[in-house]
Amino acid sequence: MKQLGIYIHIPFCVKKCVYCDFLSAPADSATKKTYMEALQEEIKATASEYKEYVVQTVFFGGGTPSCVDSMLIVDCLKTVKECFCVAPDAEISMEFNPGTAGSDNEKTFECLLRAGMNRLSIGLQSAQNDELKMLGRIHTYEDFLNTYALAKRAGFQNINIDLISALPGQRLETWRENLKAVIACNPSHISVYSLIIEENTYLFDHISQYPPLPDEDTDRLMYRETNSILAEHGYHRYEISNYAKKGFESRHNQIYWQRGCDHISNYIGFGLGASSTVGNYRYRNTDNLAEYLKNAKTPKQLRCDEEFLSQTDLMEEFCFLGLRRMEGISASEFEQTFGTSLGSIYQTVLNKWKDASCLCEKDGFWRLTEKGIDISNQIFADFLDPPVL
Repeated sequence: MKQLGIYIHIPFCVKKCVYCDFLSAPADSATKKTYMEALQEEIKATASEYKEYVVQTVFFGGGTPSCVDSMLIVDCLKTVKECFCVAPDAEISMEFNPGTAGSDNEKTFECLLRAGMNRLSIGLQSAQNDELKMLGRIHTYEDFLNTYALAKRAGFQNINIDLISALPGQRLETWRENLKAVIACNPSHISVYSLIIEENTYLFDHISQYPPLPDEDTDRLMYRETNSILAEHGYHRYEISNYAKKGFESRHNQIYWQRGCDHISNYIGFGLGASSTVGNYRYRNTDNLAEYLKNAKTPKQLRCDEEFLSQTDLMEEFCFLGLRRMEGISASEFEQTFGTSLGSIYQTVLNKWKDASCLCEKDGFWRLTEKGIDISNQIFADFLDPPVL
């Protein structure tokens, strides 16, 4: 049977962070409940299209899934299991904001575990309270420590912690302190992202009110020290921004990067604005809440930006998504998947960046070097519409 990943979007949050450009906003409890009920209707109405698939991962993201009543999350997951063939060992994850922690949080974690949730992704972002306040986060470092301890006590063993580097005014020494604080918690997985100032965010519109961003050299030093410090403590980098202890790599994210079992990424997104790619068919749901609630029982009416990916599209994504992984891309898998050699399409690009010491080839795999990682976006862009030899 074909493999499938499921993403479930919870578009609610307590407060919008200054850097956030995701589809999310505050909402009252009645709206949240109505939305979660609509989610279940969309799941039920879609499932018949995927009888030949086994669900390997389920990911509740947002927004802030933890700002929704945990029983609504449990009911939604129950619906997924009733409607889809979910693998017994499926990875089932949920993003959690420490600022949503309550006095009964341990019971919440126990409830999620009983429902089948087996992985948490906790958005710490910084261990410095002044940095958290600057980012508009609704929690403190102490809130995070309490949330993390409760999750561990409840029984969660697979926990990711998110961090953001290169914040306004951030110094290299402060960044080292953030890394050490996370390492001390001994999570199974750590995601580290360099801050990107996105348009249509508060930070973008008011950047002059913030301390200066670290210069490019400091940003690169933070990145390199992240790799070396985490490696010293048993975290191997398996993707440009993700580090894990052995056996705890994010299976859901790898569906995107590895292109699925047949190198074509199979994942469906439920909820407002969620994206899906199955085979060569791609679409996303409407981002209009009223329209979503109205048409949840007829999901095909929710779909927009529908497209069928060409062979060239699939080749491009195989390369630039695959190069995000430290393992790189396999020339033999490329040929097996597309019926033509990697070199026949991309040799000019491969040679260009190999000569620049940004790509290397070993045992049939092409990988980014450390130098290549620094300019990875430039390299990825070269795999779009390359010259055919």
